Amino acid sequence: MSSLSPKFTLIRAFKRAFNLINLEIDKLAPRSNPDLQLVCGLKKFNIDLVLDIGANEGQFASAIRYFGYQEKILSFEPLLSAHSKMLSLSKRDNMWEVYQRCAIGDYDGDVEINVSNYSVSSSILKISQLHLNAEPRSQTIGKEKVNICRIDSIASPYLECSQNPFLKIDTQGFEWQVLNGCENSLSSFRGILCELSLVSLYESQYLWKELLKRIEDNGFTVWAIQPGFTDPLDGRTLQLNVIFFRNTN
Repeated sequence: MSSLSPKFTLIRAFKRAFNLINLEIDKLAPRSNPDLQLVCGLKKFNIDLVLDIGANEGQFASAIRYFGYQEKILSFEPLLSAHSKMLSLSKRDNMWEVYQRCAIGDYDGDVEINVSNYSVSSSILKISQLHLNAEPRSQTIGKEKVNICRIDSIASPYLECSQNPFLKIDTQGFEWQVLNGCENSLSSFRGILCELSLVSLYESQYLWKELLKRIEDNGFTVWAIQPGFTDPLDGRTLQLNVIFFRNTN
């Protein structure tokens, strides 16, 4: 078999390089990067405050900062270790405030949270076997007692200073309760990012249809649907992240 000519080899190398460049550029397009897609929406609707409910170690806040969101972020996290790490990280950012350690829900008091070996899967609700089958690292390894607060009880001083606040909810099956505790404040928000489960990943959680209807009934329109948790064994989509905004016309 004859070897490839130098000209052909050079052309193939150029094609590979061009394809790699296109791939990297595509990663920075809203259509293929969920964080950038969200930031584009935040900028379009002049969002000047993001309430980051279920912040874990600050991954969400760090991501939207990286992609250009420069306004105020207020983060909430109930887990002791995750809250401590996020607090340390936020000290580099004058526009990022970490609220005192607490869970967000539909009453003011105390609650016990199930701590997962995979920190981001920790929840006030009990994890389901279906969830564990898809992600064995999510097994519960302990419990922590923490204060729980309603958004209606604590957010007014922040919302009063904001023209277009945005609510991000990532609470592992506890989304309905967060909305219950936000009934008086919800009309203030211009947009919402909510994690919606297609199947029961936590016991007694509300699923996507109920949450979608509730949010839309409060005047929000779906802006974007992003892939979330997928079962690595069979490819089934288990969760979606849905972005909503008001007055999108």
